[in-house]
Amino acid sequence: MTAAGPDGIPTETPDQHGAYPRLTPEQLDALAQYGEYRPTQRGEVLFREGEPCEEFLAIVSGMVEVIHDYGGPDQRTVAVHGPGRFLGELGLLEGQTAFDTAVVREPGQVLAVPVERQRALVARDPALGDLILRAYLGRRSLLIGLGAGFRILGSCYSPNSLRLREFAARNRLPHRWIDLEKDKEAEALLRRFGIRPDETPVVMWKGEQILRNPSIADLARLIGLPTSAHGDGEYDLVVIGAGPAGLAAAVYGSSDGLVTVALDAMATGGQAATSSRIENYLGFPSGISGGELMERSVLQARKFGAQLTVPAEVTSLEPRDGRYTLTFADGSEIQAATIVLASGVRYRRLDVPGIDRLEGSSVYYAATLHEANLCRMDPVAVVGGGNSAGQAALFLAEYAPRVYLIVRSGDLGKDMSRYLVDQVTRHPKVEVLIHTEVRQVNGEGTLQSLTVEDNASGDRRELPARALFVFIGARPHTEWLKDVVALDRRGFVLTGADARAAADENIWESLGRGPLMLETTMPGVFAAGDVRSGSVKRVASAAGEGAIAVRLVHEHRAQEGNLVRGSGVSEPRSAPAQSVS
Repeated sequence: MTAAGPDGIPTETPDQHGAYPRLTPEQLDALAQYGEYRPTQRGEVLFREGEPCEEFLAIVSGMVEVIHDYGGPDQRTVAVHGPGRFLGELGLLEGQTAFDTAVVREPGQVLAVPVERQRALVARDPALGDLILRAYLGRRSLLIGLGAGFRILGSCYSPNSLRLREFAARNRLPHRWIDLEKDKEAEALLRRFGIRPDETPVVMWKGEQILRNPSIADLARLIGLPTSAHGDGEYDLVVIGAGPAGLAAAVYGSSDGLVTVALDAMATGGQAATSSRIENYLGFPSGISGGELMERSVLQARKFGAQLTVPAEVTSLEPRDGRYTLTFADGSEIQAATIVLASGVRYRRLDVPGIDRLEGSSVYYAATLHEANLCRMDPVAVVGGGNSAGQAALFLAEYAPRVYLIVRSGDLGKDMSRYLVDQVTRHPKVEVLIHTEVRQVNGEGTLQSLTVEDNASGDRRELPARALFVFIGARPHTEWLKDVVALDRRGFVLTGADARAAADENIWESLGRGPLMLETTMPGVFAAGDVRSGSVKRVASAAGEGAIAVRLVHEHRAQEGNLVRGSGVSEPRSAPAQSVS
C-alpha cells in the first residue's frame, strides 16, 4: 500500500517509470477547451472497475487514489495522483471497461473531457499524444505485473485454459492465472462459488462475474471489446487481419474516406506485437517494442474512423450481388466492396514428442512481459535462428539468469540481422548453441530440462530449462481460402503476375485488365504482408504493402465495371510453386 500522510491521506505515488507524468498548465488549458471542470467530494468514485469509462479525467486540485479490487478481499492501492496528473490507462483509449477504481481521497476539482474529444486533440498535438500514450502503456504493463484485472482459473493441461490465456496475453489484458494443479487458492475458490472441476476453466472478475468455460467472444464482451462488425453491415473496405499490414491498410483506407473495418480472430498487432524490441524500424533510432508500435497503429486507425473488431473469425468469402459476402464463425455476415487479406501466419510447432502437453505451462510461442514474469530466476531456452528468436533471447535475459539460444544451422548470421547477432553474442547471459536441435523435453506438469543434440557430431547433453520459447517460422493462415483464391504450394496467396497465371480469364477479360500488383485471382481482393506469396517478412515491408494495397483499391474502384463476377480461380490451371522469402 502507498504510505499515508499525517492526516491519513495517501501520499502521491512517485513517477519512477514515466507512467505518472504531470500535465503542464498549457496542456490543461488546451484540454479545457474540450471539456468541463467538475468539483469532487471525498469518497466519490470517479470510475469503477468493470464498468465503462468514457471520460479523460485530469486532476486540477485534490488527491485521487486508484485501487484494484475496491471493496474486495484483494483490495490494494495501485497509485495516488495529485494536481496535474491524469487518470485512466490504455483501456480508456481502446474502449475497454476499467481495470481499476478511482476514489477521491482529498476533495478538489477535475477536468473531464469526453474520450472522443480527447482523441481529436491528441491527434493534433503530438507532444500531448505521446505523453498520454506512453503513460497509458506504462500503466498497462504495471497492471499486468500486479496481476490486476480478471482471473483465469483452470488446469495448465487444458487446451481451453491455454486458449483463454493466449487471448489475454496477446491482447495485453491485465489478468491473473490460477493453476488448479498448483495453486492452493484454486480449490477454495471452486468451493466458494460452487464450481465443478468439469466447468473449468473459469473467468472471474470482481468476485461477482463468473464465466464457466467461456468462449473468446464471451471474454471479450466481459471487458468491452467489440466482437462483431456493426453498422449497416456494408463496407467499402474490409481488412482481414490486424497485424502491421492490416493496420496500415485500415489507417490508409479510413484516412482516405473509405468506410473501413479491420477484423482479427485473436488480437491486434499480429506477430509484431509479441516482439520485445524492434530496432531496425524506420523512424525509431533507439528502437520500439512491438506492442507499443502496434498500439500506436491501433489508435491511429481509430482516429481516422476505422472500426476494429476482435475477436472476429472469418470462415468464408464469396461473391454475391456485385459485392463480396464475408461469413463469421458465429454465422453473421457483412458485405464488402473490396477486401485486403492480411491474416498473417501462425507459429510452427516444434516436432518433439510430448511437447504438446507442456504448451501454455512452460512452452511458448511468444516472449511478452506475461511469459517473462513467469520465468524469473529460472534458466530458459529459445529455439530459432531468426530475428524473432534473437529479440526474444535478449528480452528474456533481462529476467532469467541464463538463456540458451538453440540454433539448428552453423551460422547465426544466416537468418538474423547483423546488429542482433552482435548483441546476442556479446550478452553475458545468453549462450548460443549452433548445430543444435531439441530431441526431448523432460518434465511432467512443467518443463524441467531439455535433451539437445549436436547435429554435426551427434553428441547429446541435457540443459536445465524451466521454459522453452519456439521461434522456428510460421505457416500462412489460409486454410479457409484454398477454394477461393489461388495459393502457392506452401499456402501463401498469389498476387499480381503470379495470380494472373492462375486466374479465370473470363472474369478479367470483362474488366479489360489483369490483376494489379497485390491483387489476387479475385477482382478487388488484395493480399498484403506475410500472408502474400513472395513478401518480405519484415514489419516495415508489411506496413508498406498495407498502404500500397489501399492505393490499388482506389485504382480498382475507379475503373468502369468494378463488379464481382464469380470465383477467381481457374479450374484447368494450377498455381505455380513459389519460394517464400
